[in-house]
Amino acid sequence: MIEALPLLMFAALALFIFTGFPVAFVLAGVGLLFGFIGWTFDVFTFARFTLIPLRIYGGTMENLVLVAIPMFIFMGTMLEKSGVAEDLLNTLQVLTRRLPGGLALSVTLMGTILAATTGIIGASVVLMTLMALPVMMQRNYHIPLAAGTIAASGTLGILIPPSIMLVIMADLLSIPVGTLFVGAVFPGLMLASFYMVYILGIAAVRPDIAPPLPADVGPESPIELALMVVRTFVPPIALIVLVLGSIFGGLATPTEAAGVGALGATVLAFFNGRLTWRTFRDVVERSALTGAMLFGIFVGATCFSFVFKMLHGDTVIVNIVQGSGVGAWGVLIALMAVVFILGFFFDWFEITLIVLPVFAPIIQLLDFGDHIPLSTLVVPWFAILMAVNLQTSFLTPPFGFALFYMKGVAPAGVRIQQIYQGIIPFVILQVIGLALIMAFPEIALYLPQALL
Repeated sequence: MIEALPLLMFAALALFIFTGFPVAFVLAGVGLLFGFIGWTFDVFTFARFTLIPLRIYGGTMENLVLVAIPMFIFMGTMLEKSGVAEDLLNTLQVLTRRLPGGLALSVTLMGTILAATTGIIGASVVLMTLMALPVMMQRNYHIPLAAGTIAASGTLGILIPPSIMLVIMADLLSIPVGTLFVGAVFPGLMLASFYMVYILGIAAVRPDIAPPLPADVGPESPIELALMVVRTFVPPIALIVLVLGSIFGGLATPTEAAGVGALGATVLAFFNGRLTWRTFRDVVERSALTGAMLFGIFVGATCFSFVFKMLHGDTVIVNIVQGSGVGAWGVLIALMAVVFILGFFFDWFEITLIVLPVFAPIIQLLDFGDHIPLSTLVVPWFAILMAVNLQTSFLTPPFGFALFYMKGVAPAGVRIQQIYQGIIPFVILQVIGLALIMAFPEIALYLPQALL
């Protein structure tokens, strides 16, 4: 019974999360409940309850890296209001109008650029759905293809830096944020390339589901086109260079770069004529509410993980893995399969805070031989694998948040079944990308080795 307590904690957590009760309270409540159960069985002393606040306020809440999260949220929310994305989409449509599936390609490119400037999935998916989906439907695009393209492109922000998820992972794994930011660049661009190749291929084979844009779309003269490109591309690219360039170049910490990004987004909104007091107040309020929700879950997860560790849950998991006899690769594949399945039912944030502290010590004990050149790179590689894997959690029903974001703002004629149908090819592409990073770790590890 005592050895089963950590496993029962996960079962209780799953049960209570499905009740719809706030996740932060579920995590903390399950942790405290099993702390008292452990106290009853003399495996958890009452004095250890006093250590939980110390871990919260002496560890999580004093971590300066996490200060970057509210500022990245502010940056993404301000960009949503600044009109940058709307102008960018119009320009991309013009540049890709002669290619098969040009409108879908422009949406993918915009999602990639937004990912490198915001990192907030909800904002990206809602924004692109409102702007692009009605236009794609007017151009007689196949609704599943249009919906799948928008949803998949909008979720790139969870992987391409500056990603809030990578900031949280770096904190949980005690590794530099810059290492994960640099390591995620190639995997993120690889997935975006997969999406574009798929769109080009299916549009070439079946042009009826992705009709080309009229040739007269956009400016008529090359000078007007050049001015349009400069006006819409320079602001977001400049912001990307300011934020990511300062981190990669060692000029600023992620926290400092987040501050630069928040200021840059505010300046862009000002020059676009969108920076009113009402807009600023709305951005601050939404950023505060989102940040409070995230840090509330941090507090709950700290309580849960502390009790889990005190009940020797990590030892139980390690013993189960070592007793399976499947080897390092079998364990890694099994862990990736578990995370993929959890993505059907839980949000990435919950999975990261619950699963990563348990799985990371297991990965550190595994021997992958010459497949990983340095043992110190195993954890960053595993973190990137987790990040790619967790991107699918936004797209897989029944609880794919990107699907609900899209359905909430999509035109009345779009059914949830069409959205589900549209994301299937993109989830398959994400799984292929995950397999390639497992088979060729250099995809994720080349830049960290070369630059850091």
